[in-house]
Amino acid sequence: MLELPLCQNSFWTKHHVSSKFIKTTFAGHKNGFLATLTKAEATELQRESTVELVEPDRIVSVCSCVDVVGPTSVTWSIRKTGYGNGENFQDKTVWIIDTGVDLDHPDLNVDKERSLSFISGQTSADDNNGHGTHVAGIIGAINNTIGVVGVASGVKVVALKVLDQLGAGTLSSVVAAVAYVSQNGKAGDVVNMSLGLEGISATLDREVKAAADKGILFTIAAGNDRKLANNFSPGRVNHANIFTVSAVDSTGKFASFSNYGNDVVDVAAYGVRIFSTYMNGRYATLSGTSMAAPHVAGLLLIRGNNIPTFGVASNDPDGVADPIARASSQQISVARISD
Repeated sequence: MLELPLCQNSFWTKHHVSSKFIKTTFAGHKNGFLATLTKAEATELQRESTVELVEPDRIVSVCSCVDVVGPTSVTWSIRKTGYGNGENFQDKTVWIIDTGVDLDHPDLNVDKERSLSFISGQTSADDNNGHGTHVAGIIGAINNTIGVVGVASGVKVVALKVLDQLGAGTLSSVVAAVAYVSQNGKAGDVVNMSLGLEGISATLDREVKAAADKGILFTIAAGNDRKLANNFSPGRVNHANIFTVSAVDSTGKFASFSNYGNDVVDVAAYGVRIFSTYMNGRYATLSGTSMAAPHVAGLLLIRGNNIPTFGVASNDPDGVADPIARASSQQISVARISD
């Protein structure tokens, strides 16, 4: 995967590389492309003055435990976090970079027109894994007569599918999705990234930061490896508009699986046995920092980057307790709807 000015045929001729090996291109903070190259070709391109960066494509994935169950109104995690149904976010969008979203789920307000798949050979952003739909419900499940209620109930959801039915995808797809939001989103919109890379990608980090510089807000799962989040992109990025989220259980205890690191993790949120929407119109209980991040995304839609916190995570491995993203009993009215 490379960052460089959009290429002309002469560029490929010069480096003896056939343009047929280009798989995809993207235009964001930097223009770039994904191509199949030999090690020698990649090395030669890195020496080119117009090429800023060459990175290998890698696997990105999610990790969650799934228990499909029946629906139940306002769940404990939403009630503790605080919630609202339209005030302050009528004109905002949440962009969910994930496995897609169940486009026809009756409990979600999905913008099908802007939803998009970045997976080769899959044109639909419909979710055939369940993870992205679960994330979407935590953020914005509709306050109606069925199912559950999200933190920012009824918010407009755009599904950007970068992970397949197994919950795996490529770095290049994620970069392209972030670039898409950067080009089509607006200040105050929120991007949820409940996914992570094994290691660091300068390209992904810079693309996320460039979008945040435009006023687009990000929630990023810290990861489920019980390790320092500093070593994983894009959660390692620090920015006023980027919130990396660790996970706690219903008692506020730091989740045993959650990554940590007070210099990059901004807040904790509920991420253990979280109930939400699921693919094929169903509902399920999942656990992970993937579930913690969307609670914060909902609060960002309601409050902007000045989100409420109340209490701190107990047993935080880094020794500096993360504040828990939630409204106190005194604050709850700022993000409250009727049951």
